[in-house]
Formats: sequence, structure tokens, C-alpha cells
Amino acid sequence: MTTVLDSIEINTSANPELAVIWMHGLGDSGEGWAPIVNELDLAGLPGIRFVFPHANMMPVTINGGYTMRSWYDIVHTDLGRQEDEKGLRESQVLVEALIAREIARGIPASRIVLGGFSQGCAMTLQTGLRYPEKLAGLMCLSGYVPMADKVAAERSAANQDTPIFMVHGTMDPVIPISRATASRDLLAQLGYKIEWHDYPMQHSACAEEVQHISAWLKKVFK
Repeated sequence: MTTVLDSIEINTSANPELAVIWMHGLGDSGEGWAPIVNELDLAGLPGIRFVFPHANMMPVTINGGYTMRSWYDIVHTDLGRQEDEKGLRESQVLVEALIAREIARGIPASRIVLGGFSQGCAMTLQTGLRYPEKLAGLMCLSGYVPMADKVAAERSAANQDTPIFMVHGTMDPVIPISRATASRDLLAQLGYKIEWHDYPMQHSACAEEVQHISAWLKKVFK
């Protein structure tokens, strides 16, 4: 039986009908993104359970082997080289367990948004594109498609029409916007429906992005 990751949970009502599983980036934790719930405009939506999981601790090669919360190892500054396929697939199983828990608690997959920032964005796409049941949407913040050469063969038809929200900073020094646009273009070529925004920021979030997230959540949860 797969262990379910520890998470911070924030419910916007006593009996949530929707769920957002929101994954953090390298070296962060669920606590890093939990405050954003208070910044979102969720007016008119049913109750939502926001789940902010904590990735497991592991040594990260690019940081000198220092142990930190990470969804997978990063071996090279060129994120497309020497990808940690084993780590990505192991964390995919953990994310699928988080989805399964929401389903067991009465929220169907079609009412669950999977999302994340940076590494969390990569896990959103790693898991969401392959997930065998239709999800409400994939929210991809400042990240990229991992294992891009395997997506076409491994993707699930269940999420072919699932809305994908992608945003990125034009001045991002951690994940260059060129990597994000290449991911966007790959997904577009595979026929996915993408809403894209970019902002004059680095590897972070901004007020306009929060507004766009709010509007997109209202759209997919309508």
C-alpha cells in the first residue's frame, strides 16, 4: 500500500465538493504555498479542499547532495539532461495516492485540479497526462514537461481534453522560459487545450498570476 504524503489541508467550507492538490518546488514544503488560498478569489464556487503535500526528503545532486524536500533528483542545470526517471515515477505514484484519497473522501477525479510550482509543476504534468481518469484541470506554474520524449507514448486518453493552465516568468533564471514554451508547444502539438500567460518576473509568483489562477479555477470548476 502506497504511503500518503503528509499535507497541509485548507477547506473553504465544511463539506468540500472540489479539491486542488498543489505541489511545491525544490527545497520548499506545503507551507510555502498554503497562504495563497487567502489571496484567491473563489467567490461563487462550492467548497474546495486545498491539499498542499510535503515531498519526501532526499539528497539533490545539483545542490551538492544536500538533503531537502524534493520530488525527484536534479542532476544537471540543463533540466532535459540526465533526468531522474526513477524519482519522477516514484513521486508520480505518491501523487496518484493523493488523488485516490480525495476520491475515497467523496470528490471524484473530475472535480480535482492537480497543480504545482516548478518541480511541483513537473509532477503535475508527469502525473496528470498519464492519469487514467479525467481530472478537472492541470495548473502548471513556472515549470516544464519532464520526460518529454515519453509523453506521446505514455499519455492517457482520459485527460486529452483536460484544460491545462501554464504560466511562467520571462526573466526566470532557474527554469528558462524557453524550456516552458517548448513544453507548451509540445503539448499543443499533441492536441491539448492550453491557457498560457507569461509575466515580467523571475522564478516566483505575482499578483496578476493569482488573478489569472482565480479566473481559471472558476472556469474549470463552473
